[in-house]
Amino acid sequence: MFNRNRGLWQLAAMASVSSLVAGCGILSSDSSDDKGPIVVGTTSAPSTLDPAASWDQSWELFRNIYQTLLSYPLGATTPQPDAADTCRFSDSSNTTYTCQLRSGLKFSDGHTLDARAVKYSIDRIRKINVNGGPAGLLGSLDRVQVTGDREVVFHLNKPDATFPFVLATPAMSIVDPEEYPADSLRKDDKVYGSGPYTLQAYEDGKKAELTKNGNYKGYARRENNAVTIRYFQDSSTMVSALKGQDIDVAFRGLNADDIVNLQKHNSDGALQINEGAGVEINYLVFNPKDSWASKPAVRKAVAQIIDRGAIAHKVYKDTVEPLYSMVPKGLTGHTTDFFDDFGSPSTDKARRILTEAGITERVPLTLWYTTDRYGSSTKLEFEEIKRQLEASGLFTITLKSRPWKTYVTGYQKGEYPVFGRGWFPDFPDPDNFIAPFVGKQNALGTPYPAPEITGVLLPRSRGESDRANVVSDFEQAQQILVNDARLLPLWQGKQYVAASDDISGAQQALDPSTIMLMWELYRKTSW
Repeated sequence: MFNRNRGLWQLAAMASVSSLVAGCGILSSDSSDDKGPIVVGTTSAPSTLDPAASWDQSWELFRNIYQTLLSYPLGATTPQPDAADTCRFSDSSNTTYTCQLRSGLKFSDGHTLDARAVKYSIDRIRKINVNGGPAGLLGSLDRVQVTGDREVVFHLNKPDATFPFVLATPAMSIVDPEEYPADSLRKDDKVYGSGPYTLQAYEDGKKAELTKNGNYKGYARRENNAVTIRYFQDSSTMVSALKGQDIDVAFRGLNADDIVNLQKHNSDGALQINEGAGVEINYLVFNPKDSWASKPAVRKAVAQIIDRGAIAHKVYKDTVEPLYSMVPKGLTGHTTDFFDDFGSPSTDKARRILTEAGITERVPLTLWYTTDRYGSSTKLEFEEIKRQLEASGLFTITLKSRPWKTYVTGYQKGEYPVFGRGWFPDFPDPDNFIAPFVGKQNALGTPYPAPEITGVLLPRSRGESDRANVVSDFEQAQQILVNDARLLPLWQGKQYVAASDDISGAQQALDPSTIMLMWELYRKTSW
């Protein structure tokens, strides 16, 4: 249905020399878990355990403990059946999508997972309707119909060729109707899903202990019996734990200095450093309710001054690359419109933009960032942005920060004049780098009507199954984003996974939205 460059999503291993020549141990896995669970470190702690509340990094955990109708088996770049046995558009207009479930599905508590549970889970997301939550992904859904114990039909209010991708996101995780209230979120740390693992134990912000779910029926072939995910506040502590063999894998949140040092100083080959192409983006959001950030001239002056190359080189040691479009390089419709319109950083051009708008005094702006979501380099990044803006003589910048859990609440309430966000895609399509950020309800909690994008360009592109034919629509959408300058792309990241030399599977453990599939990890054994 969708044309994709499959190679984009395959991580290219940069394994140490010793791990490449060791020979033994690369081809076989050890399911006995004699050394205990595989321990994975990340700085990306969940903000919630309830899928109805989450449009963020909580999906990393959800993918491993809940199940969706569709998902991404190893190597797939288009959604394939998981809880479903088959799914397809059952009409020619891409407005009716029918799924037949696998037989004998059960939740981890033994309750039956049927078509009614699927409908309940999707309807619940829309009924609770958390601000900035996953209901924003379901804009094209009219209603869900159950036509049998195993058949569920999604009726769309407009053609949407991306709907299968939406169903494959962890936001659409299927929950047990007997355990999750229909009109409110769960308040405890219990999880009742049907994924490859059960959540055996959970400490908020510290760790999640996963064990095999005996009731699981899906595509995942679990290469281990148990995984413990440890959540760290910063990269350096996580890397120290990896070097000290307290964890087996480090992923998400590795800062630039730690990546460079790991690559340079791994002479004994005790670790593998895997690098691959990524589609993570980082950007600034301007709040239209703020008296200064609401002014187009202020936003465009910031866009004119920001030196993305300096941020990528000085802060991130070239482990990221400058980004001039909300759609990252490697995806259909990528452009360089911000560079084409603004060119190289220029204080003179920025001053002219402000002066022509009648702004002659220094502009006071408060920039917010999160301390623990995207790695410890975020603080350095915002200090560099402050330095650049103040060096122009045109801005006075105040920096403020919060941990992710309270940071989310703040931007959903519209408290921040300008704030930083990162984006790991829900699915690998340019639609997912534009649609989540526009409309009255979006992932930022900051309304952005953009009627031409939401009313014309996105609907038209979603009627096209061959995504090679939507380039023009996404080029137009991106030009509108540049003209408004409500969102300012900064950089596009690469993906790095560091692992002990006796761990295998890390290279293929990332799905197309860069979520780690814990079941792919295993310890090597000798022949």
